[in-house]
Amino acid sequence: LKHVFSKDKTFRPKRKFEPGTQSFELHKRAQGSLYSGADLKAAVQLPNGEDQNDWVAVHVVDFFNRINLIYGTICEFCTERTCPVMSGGPKYEYRWQDDKKYKKPTALPAPKYMNLLMDWIEMQINNEDLFPTHVGKCKEE
Repeated sequence: LKHVFSKDKTFRPKRKFEPGTQSFELHKRAQGSLYSGADLKAAVQLPNGEDQNDWVAVHVVDFFNRINLIYGTICEFCTERTCPVMSGGPKYEYRWQDDKKYKKPTALPAPKYMNLLMDWIEMQINNEDLFPTHVGKCKEE
C-alpha cells in the first residue's frame, strides 16, 4: 500500500481533532455510533445539548477524510489519459470554475479536477472562520 499513500499523490493526511476539545469528543461519539451497528439515522442524529454547527462540522471533516482514503486507492488508475473528462456517467460532465485561474467553467481531466476539488475542500475545512478547531473544551462529566 506504500504507493497508494505516496506524498506525490493526491492523498492527504486526515485532519485530526485536538484531544480535550469539544470537536474531539463529538468525533469520538460519531465514530462510535458508526461502528456500533446502530442505524444510520441514529448515528447522525444531533446529540442532546450539542451545537448543531459543531456536529455538522465534525461529520463534514470525517466525510472528507473518508473520501480522501477512497480516492487515494483509485487515483493511480485514473490518469489524464484514461480519464480525460471529469464525468458522472455519459450524461454529466463536471467543469471547474474558481474565479481565479479558471474564471469560466472549464473541462478538465478527472485527476486535475479532483486535485483542485480536494485542495478547495481542504482550504475550506482549514478556514478557522468556517471550521474552528478550538470550539471549546469538552464538558467534564
